[in-house]
Amino acid sequence: MKESRQQSIVELLSNSDWLTTDALAEHLGVSKETIRRDLSGLQQQGKILRQHGRARLIHPDSRDSGEPFGARLKSHYADKADIARHALKYISEGMTIALDASSTCFHLARQLPDLELTVFTNSLPICHEMARREKITLICSGGTLERKYRCYVNPALVTQLKALEIDLFIFSCEGVDEQGIMWDPVAHNAAFKAQLLSRASQSLLLIDKSKFQRSSEVKIGQLSQVTHVIQGCQPSRR
Repeated sequence: MKESRQQSIVELLSNSDWLTTDALAEHLGVSKETIRRDLSGLQQQGKILRQHGRARLIHPDSRDSGEPFGARLKSHYADKADIARHALKYISEGMTIALDASSTCFHLARQLPDLELTVFTNSLPICHEMARREKITLICSGGTLERKYRCYVNPALVTQLKALEIDLFIFSCEGVDEQGIMWDPVAHNAAFKAQLLSRASQSLLLIDKSKFQRSSEVKIGQLSQVTHVIQGCQPSRR
């Protein structure tokens, strides 16, 4: 019955843009709690996207549906700059840090003072910013440039990381769902974050409060893997 019900949910979503939990429960004649469990299962399978009490189907051609870097940089500009300012407190001289290709990390790079640091990143804008610092040792992941996201995709990343000891990985994500799973809309960015998260001694997630109870197309990992979180202007240790 569970598999049949989940297939019915997929069929309903295939004919709609978004459907609410209430609408699905009413249509299938089951409780909202049952629908939530079914949606969680479909989300784990990577078939649907959930957001604020509603769901939609993930179509194969939508798995690379992230916003371009330029658009993300303009969105919530002041909030991201403020989050980045708080993140500076976690960085000290002599560290090796890794930064993802998020717009929030770019704000951090712009505010980062010229210290004796090693910075590893897959972000083209961050590389340009770090090139202006005399004391910072810059290591770029290299690979193929994805112009839409202004980042590099390197299939040899695992091998490259073996030679690096990352003290702190700083990153952002598209959302964190009810099960504490972190999500990204783009597969290669999610893979980069997952690998750095598993390699780094510590990690720092920079996230806006609106991104909680929210999922996206590709899993990064569990929030429980993250050492520190800056949620808006409220730093916390996990």
